[in-house]
Amino acid sequence: MPSTTGLRVRPAAEADLAALVRLRDAAARRLLARGVTGQWQPGELDEDHFRRVMEHGEVWLAEAGGRLAGAWELWWEDEDAWGPQPPVAGYVHRLMVDRTATAPGTGRLLLDAAERRVAEAGRSRVRLDCLASNAQLNAYYLAAGYRVVGHKAGKPQPGGAPKSFTLMEKQLG
Repeated sequence: MPSTTGLRVRPAAEADLAALVRLRDAAARRLLARGVTGQWQPGELDEDHFRRVMEHGEVWLAEAGGRLAGAWELWWEDEDAWGPQPPVAGYVHRLMVDRTATAPGTGRLLLDAAERRVAEAGRSRVRLDCLASNAQLNAYYLAAGYRVVGHKAGKPQPGGAPKSFTLMEKQLG
């Protein structure tokens, strides 16, 4: 995938697993420091989590100046949240940005890169789910052109209790 304004985007590899865990844990600590307690917890996901995602989906990294700037997971199905669906969408999960290594707006650039990857795969929609109680995150995705298409209560979580989510979708093209 081509560079996006100084970011180099590439698929994650086995050698990136420890860095992905550190990035996810740092993002979880930032959320907790801002008072967002129901979303991510440090230590919830380990290298095996990201390894499993890479076996069944994709994990993407963005680098800037030789440093990990962010990452996201891209799944090709998400039955836990969306139920059985025809293969028309890609599902973005765990969009993460290293706030110490990036400029404001980097998250949106990563989301744009994820949307391009979904389009390259021949799918016409990007879907994601946001913790229903995180109004700021829901507003972020609405501002990025996503629309609310439903809600999912009790979605299973890796390493934690089930949670309720807002289901969002963006039509590409």
